[in-house]
Amino acid sequence: MILFTIAYLAGVLTIVSPCILPVLPFVFSRAGQPFARSIVPMLIGKVVTFAGVATLAAVGGDWAVQANEAGRYAAIAVLAVFGVILLSPRAAAVVTRPAVALGARLSQWAAGQKTSIGASLLLGVATGLLWAPCAGPVLGLVLTGAALHGANMGTTLLLTAYAAGAATSLALAVLAGRRVFAAMKRSLGLGERFRQGLGIAVLAGVIAIALDLDTGVLARLSFAGTTSIEQSLLDRLRGKPPEAAANHPAAPAVNGQQRAYRSNLPVEGTLPSLDGAVEWLNSEPLSVEQLRGKVVLVDFWTYSCINCIRTIPYVRAWAEKYRDQGLVVIGVHAPEFAFERRFDNVKRAVRDFEIGYPVAIDNEFAIWRAFGNSYWPAHYFIDAAGRIRHHHFGEGDYEQSERVIQELLAEAAGSRGGNGAPVRPAAKGAEVAPDIANLQSGEDYLGYMRAGNFASPEGAAADEARDYTAGKPGLNQWRLAGNWTVGAEQATLNRSGGAVTYRFSARDLHLVLGPGASGRKVRFQVLVDGVAPGPDHGSDIDPDGNGTVTDTRLYQLVRQSGEVRERTFEIRFLDPGVEAFAFTFG
Repeated sequence: MILFTIAYLAGVLTIVSPCILPVLPFVFSRAGQPFARSIVPMLIGKVVTFAGVATLAAVGGDWAVQANEAGRYAAIAVLAVFGVILLSPRAAAVVTRPAVALGARLSQWAAGQKTSIGASLLLGVATGLLWAPCAGPVLGLVLTGAALHGANMGTTLLLTAYAAGAATSLALAVLAGRRVFAAMKRSLGLGERFRQGLGIAVLAGVIAIALDLDTGVLARLSFAGTTSIEQSLLDRLRGKPPEAAANHPAAPAVNGQQRAYRSNLPVEGTLPSLDGAVEWLNSEPLSVEQLRGKVVLVDFWTYSCINCIRTIPYVRAWAEKYRDQGLVVIGVHAPEFAFERRFDNVKRAVRDFEIGYPVAIDNEFAIWRAFGNSYWPAHYFIDAAGRIRHHHFGEGDYEQSERVIQELLAEAAGSRGGNGAPVRPAAKGAEVAPDIANLQSGEDYLGYMRAGNFASPEGAAADEARDYTAGKPGLNQWRLAGNWTVGAEQATLNRSGGAVTYRFSARDLHLVLGPGASGRKVRFQVLVDGVAPGPDHGSDIDPDGNGTVTDTRLYQLVRQSGEVRERTFEIRFLDPGVEAFAFTFG
């Protein structure tokens, strides 16, 4: 129930996001109509259609992609007709001349006769097909859960709650707009001018959506949008479970002795079973009974996740600093992509990241589900009595997390000791913390199951080879060039010479790449604004932009050394077979 509340509130917040702008003209065009017969059916149509289409996107597959694309074109056509009708009564008469039900209803829109519920529903359906909200933490959580566990009724209900929140704020905005509309109608001739102005706005919105300007231009207005507010909702509503009350101050009894020092950290639950891991690295399988008397940090991660990569230096430093005081760190590797299920890939990543603490390979998400987890990375802090006392989702708050470790160790020891300054790990390459102040680009996937902002004019063909052309993408858009096959998780290059282009604004650019099924190395060259990156090269290429894909992992390709500004990134592959999965930024 808490997650439904968060989804609803996140939807309400979309009213202050620039991503809502393309659909506002369609919504405000109903401002002068009866609320119950016009506005409410339109919003219901929008909510139901968005939830249905978003569920199809979560399921993925070629048929879903084609259905969504066809619906988008139909919606653009319907709304274009609606805009013309608003703009010109003469055009309305021509369009509505055929004696069909749809024409009759459309004529009622223009003539101002009794409002049709069916017409309002049709407008709502068209709006729902076109609305693409900014992807914040809440929407990302819903779609990630669907990708991991399969879309179900719960996914649809969460998406419905999100869309209902947006509809609520839009309804309030329309109610305010009705008063403006009524005042203008009382003035001579202004009502007609106002209606024509709405027609122009609707047609402008249709053109913007048809040309994908709603994703390119609006990205320039705001990247963060409501993300920070949504994350705050998650932290406040979900981050404090009912058990997290202050009525659990008693220190745990360990080995039959009551400890003197008591931490004020609440009890959030108990350490669930660690059974279900398909393999363990750096340790024999560990059980809850074996960990009794130890303070435990459980870190959920996956090796190509940039947020996890930037957290690893701190987890590694805590494991080393507090090992002798009784801290046990357990990494639970839960895969996001299929390649992260391969034992050899995870083993190589553990070696490359210099992880020495135990790692449970949770390919079946057994431990993930036992914790009720939904995030990468996620940290759960367990006391010596086997009780969960704190958790943290995502990056950051490292000093607070370290204080929790110190609190639980002090409680286990019975007294507080001097732990010195917090750790300051020497991060390098992709491990370095992001430049949040200049971060205006977000994660983008290249597989059709979760792809967004793809701008090649040919459109993505699911699971079939196609020639693509790059051109010039807008901000936060990407394009393919050459012959590629776009699969559910990745885009695979069929012939040498293919390229990927991305227009971004961030200090760092990363791309998850792999050599494909053959395992053969793939050479590539990176250009930034058409030239070699020079001092702006990432840790996985040289100043001339040359690099090689050897393993399936995240590659850091750009780190701007000077002023952070919009740049055009291009990576061209000299050999075929490469697989490209996801862009991330820092």
